[in-house]
Amino acid sequence: MKLTEKHSRRYNDLAHKIIKHHKVQEMKQYVQHGNVTVYDHVNAVAHTAFMLAHVLSINVNEKVLIEGALLHDFFGYDWHKDKVKRRLFDMHGFTHARRARQRAVNHFNIDRHTQHVIESHMWPLTLRSLPRTKEAILVCVADKIVSTKETLRIGKHKRRRH
Repeated sequence: MKLTEKHSRRYNDLAHKIIKHHKVQEMKQYVQHGNVTVYDHVNAVAHTAFMLAHVLSINVNEKVLIEGALLHDFFGYDWHKDKVKRRLFDMHGFTHARRARQRAVNHFNIDRHTQHVIESHMWPLTLRSLPRTKEAILVCVADKIVSTKETLRIGKHKRRRH
């Protein structure tokens, strides 16, 4: 499903500041799932969350929703090369949301609501970081949808067989 022209303009207006930032552009060099970059992943999550809000007629703070979605994996490293951790809770899946939130705070003027969207996106893996707002729930759900599609190579990111 596509956004209307009006909604596409609104999305682009809100996403522009984040997307053009040089640190966000650096996310193009890291792979997220399969052959999808972190940059493409966060854009897909932001678009999906925004579309879900409009299709389901959920009244949200669009700025918080889009900024939180675009920055939810703003951790800044290749997690595939992350050394194997001795303790389960030190692994990337458990720690990257906090790292992404901290980097986002350091590079952008984000409020506590946007920080919550970023830090809670890995729920239920991170049990203590329950999404408590509509924006956080939508990003968490959108991340699961997009991650599943990317991991299973469903849709435009599907690899061709040789």
